[in-house]
Amino acid sequence: MDFPTRHLTQPLPYDPSYEVPEEGEADTIAGLTESIREIANTVDQDTGHARRGVHAKSHGLLRGELRVLPNLPPDYAQGLFSHPGGAWPVVLRLSTTPGDLLDDKVSTPRGMAIKVIGVPGARLPDGVGDVTQDFVMVNGPTFLAPTAKQFHGSLKLLATTDKAPTLKKALSTALRGVEKVVEAVGGESATLKGLGGHPETHILGETFFTAAPILYGRYMAKLSLVPVSPELLALKDQPVDLEHKPNGLRAAVVDFITEHPAEWELRVQLCTDLATMPIEDASVEWEAPWVAVARVRTEPQAGWTHGLSVLVDDGMQFNPWHCIAEHRPIGSIMRVRRAVYAASARFRAERNGAPLVEPHNLDQWREHG
Repeated sequence: MDFPTRHLTQPLPYDPSYEVPEEGEADTIAGLTESIREIANTVDQDTGHARRGVHAKSHGLLRGELRVLPNLPPDYAQGLFSHPGGAWPVVLRLSTTPGDLLDDKVSTPRGMAIKVIGVPGARLPDGVGDVTQDFVMVNGPTFLAPTAKQFHGSLKLLATTDKAPTLKKALSTALRGVEKVVEAVGGESATLKGLGGHPETHILGETFFTAAPILYGRYMAKLSLVPVSPELLALKDQPVDLEHKPNGLRAAVVDFITEHPAEWELRVQLCTDLATMPIEDASVEWEAPWVAVARVRTEPQAGWTHGLSVLVDDGMQFNPWHCIAEHRPIGSIMRVRRAVYAASARFRAERNGAPLVEPHNLDQWREHG
């Protein structure tokens, strides 16, 4: 279909006709749900504990605050961000993509999940009574695959669950070497990085992106979280020694966050042209300005403890469908996440005997931190 185009400065209002379900999308949802369950079931059998089907290993569990910037332009003062100066507690979970707990020498893409707590606004039908807004991000502006069906085809390559850690580390080392060659000639391979060829750099130096779009009030947007405090900026591309340190990324986060405050900018990119900024192809990088709408700040804290892992890794789920209606996810990748993430959460809750409940506050944090 022909999509309307607007001048770069004019965001395009959302219309339901812009979302076009992929052929066989219901089958894709069923297939992905089963694949994620197989991954989680294997890890459960190997370790005796059920974890997320992807992003199983956390490297940092942080408490902070999100504060909306004042005087935002009307197009950006939408949804959560229509409250100038509004501030809410947040949980930040830093992770890497596999569904099993690998040695950090198997260096894979990184994730940042944000849970904003106490958010006002109308909810989706399956979220009535909740007060959370989740933003699920990765350290790249695009998704590995354009659509959910194609992502399903590569899922087992991204989330390995065999018992061959030495082979995995060797593969990761080889892939990092290939990735350096690709980058040296001006390229970058999401596939190589996804398979374990990600540079061994500090996870707190990364910029994170939603990669797939959400509603932004009456518009459509992608979001990013960008380090802005000097101490965080100094970590960009900083090497981390992971030799004989299976949890080296976590140790690096703890070493930093116990000593330093950290601050990020949350930025928004509004869709202005569906031809060049499609919502059904998450592999395309949008070309539109990034505008800061909020700051996220953390004070020095533990960064990761077993108690926090029980509270967050076991007790919380991060899902872009935990949202107010004005920030509903859109597009193929996001639509399938609704059922797949919910099924993954149910599996963890059933196997671990620990129900997952969306928090209304962070009163428990102090006793676990």
